[in-house]
Amino acid sequence: MVLFLHRRQRWRKQPGKHPTKTRKKKSASRNGGLYGATATLISDDSISPAFASPITSPDLSKCTKGTNLNTQSPLDENCCPPTSPEIIDYKLPPVTKMRVRPAAHLAGKEYYAKYEKAIALMKALPADDPRNFMQQANVHCAYCNLTYEQPGDPKLKLQIHKCWHFYPWHRWYLYFYERILGKLIGDPTFGLPYWNWDNPEGLILPEVFMNKGSPLYDARRNPNHLPAAQPDLAYSHSSPTDPEKIVNNNLAIMYNEMVQNGKNLPDFYGAKYVVGTAPDPSAGSVERGSHMSLHSWVGEDTLNGEDMGNFYTTARDVIFYSHHANVDRLWTVRVSDTLDNEKMGYVYQDMDLPWLNKRPKARVQKSKIASAPGATTETVFPVKLDKVVKVLVNRPKKSRSKKEKEEELLVIEGIEVDTGKFAKFDVFVNDEDDKPDELDKAEYVGCYSQVPHKNSTKVTTKIRLSLGEVMEDLDVEDDDKILVSLVPKSGGEDITIGGIKIIYESD
Repeated sequence: MVLFLHRRQRWRKQPGKHPTKTRKKKSASRNGGLYGATATLISDDSISPAFASPITSPDLSKCTKGTNLNTQSPLDENCCPPTSPEIIDYKLPPVTKMRVRPAAHLAGKEYYAKYEKAIALMKALPADDPRNFMQQANVHCAYCNLTYEQPGDPKLKLQIHKCWHFYPWHRWYLYFYERILGKLIGDPTFGLPYWNWDNPEGLILPEVFMNKGSPLYDARRNPNHLPAAQPDLAYSHSSPTDPEKIVNNNLAIMYNEMVQNGKNLPDFYGAKYVVGTAPDPSAGSVERGSHMSLHSWVGEDTLNGEDMGNFYTTARDVIFYSHHANVDRLWTVRVSDTLDNEKMGYVYQDMDLPWLNKRPKARVQKSKIASAPGATTETVFPVKLDKVVKVLVNRPKKSRSKKEKEEELLVIEGIEVDTGKFAKFDVFVNDEDDKPDELDKAEYVGCYSQVPHKNSTKVTTKIRLSLGEVMEDLDVEDDDKILVSLVPKSGGEDITIGGIKIIYESD
């Protein structure tokens, strides 16, 4: 599947029809859902397909159990989906009636009775049926744990996270999963419920997910977080527990991810990932932030965080599909000229966007902390993030006029982490307040986080954080330096930072 994305920015509550340029090339085993599909995104105004060498579907017969690339030991988990001799070039069927994905907190008893029946039937299918609940969960496991060779470069492994494959791959994954459920209950209009966690009204999931007698229940969840605790979109092992602070932080995070850090394609979707690109080039703002945090928040309170808190088991919890339905919804809200979800036959129940106008205010304007004597010691890179690291960063340009279209971006590069561990750090600029639990302030500019993988390996990645609004809100546009604080929240002893710089990029 190849999607051509344009650089327009539109906001909407409910997806509407819009023009789109698409070329679809995806494969699926008959009745088995998404097995051979990969999604390659190409920005048609910056990269030609011939130059980009887009990644195509992997050879399904070459799925491996995988190897712990740090120890070279074989993994004890086989999540390779069954192969089929009959692979179809899937074409979207005509839409006769739209499927509506409801907000989970508003769906009623009648809906949940239908949903429970569908999941129960899926779990009751023969173990080798590709539509079986575990087989469907294994699809996600296979595509995120380096079990396939990268088509076009067998020296590398295929990974659909932390790059521009993230949104479209999961969209198709949910699409087929949803159609299987509808088929099992004889209802082609059935839509998955979405966990409306970007809205305080929809943060807490309904009790039915916690009922031990329900097929929606999963024992491998953190009992301290469910059912009535406030979900934390900045979750780490050192998160605040005050509900009011969590809600305020959540709204600030959503503004940061969707508005402030959503202006440029690589910063919202994730980095370009083509033939020859090593896995994990760079995650987009939502993927590395609220998306990762809620995976870990739901998963059991263990080192590995199964089920939701580890990528190899995450799709074994039905909450995964409601979680990703909201991620997909945010894609439809943020960009209205990608592959049209209405052409795929579904829309989302309309809900307000309370974060849209929650631009955080600066705690201190015109701060001189970056020029104060002793503000920071000299940092020599690479540096281990086993404590707070403060770095003075030069701004190559300052006092830019409003007419200049370049976006000022803070780049934290050479981030080396072990994919087998939960890791997270937050980033602040000129933060005199020095209260790292408070994120509802302009000084907070973003984060890096990752959910553990079964396939453990050292990867090197980067993040890009927008400074345009930050410089304006802090009123330091004329300063030639800023003070950047990297605050480890989880696993800092396993994180190494290679460098920090500011770049400028045209839209």
